[in-house]
Amino acid sequence: MPSHLPKGFSGPFLKLFHILEAILLVAITLATVVAMMREFVHVYVNKEILLTDILLMFIYLEVLAMVQQFVANGKIPVRYPIYIAIMAIARYITLGMKELDGIFVVWLALAAFILAAATLMIRIGHHYWPYERVTDPTKTQSED
Repeated sequence: MPSHLPKGFSGPFLKLFHILEAILLVAITLATVVAMMREFVHVYVNKEILLTDILLMFIYLEVLAMVQQFVANGKIPVRYPIYIAIMAIARYITLGMKELDGIFVVWLALAAFILAAATLMIRIGHHYWPYERVTDPTKTQSED
């Protein structure tokens, strides 16, 4: 649906928005890379790799994949944040296994299962009902 704002306003606003978006994407990427480096230093100093370290690195990897998807396609598939949530739940369970109440671990596992099932449903939905390519009615066939 086209905007009803005047072009004199929307053009500069969108340009500013895209610049801000690029700055934030660079900041997110740099912060994630710095966090990964700190985790590698932590593993190197302790001379031991724990499951929680690996899960944390997977979370960082998913954040970088989200940034890459946004830069490449202009959108983030909803399953990327779901993957991050599943990894975060797994890391939380792994970190606090001794202190967590048994029923709370079951609830966390159920939450991870629900997220995994949601991802599966999204993937199945995309397979059976893929997105239609939206074409701009103002363009001619030769411009596509």
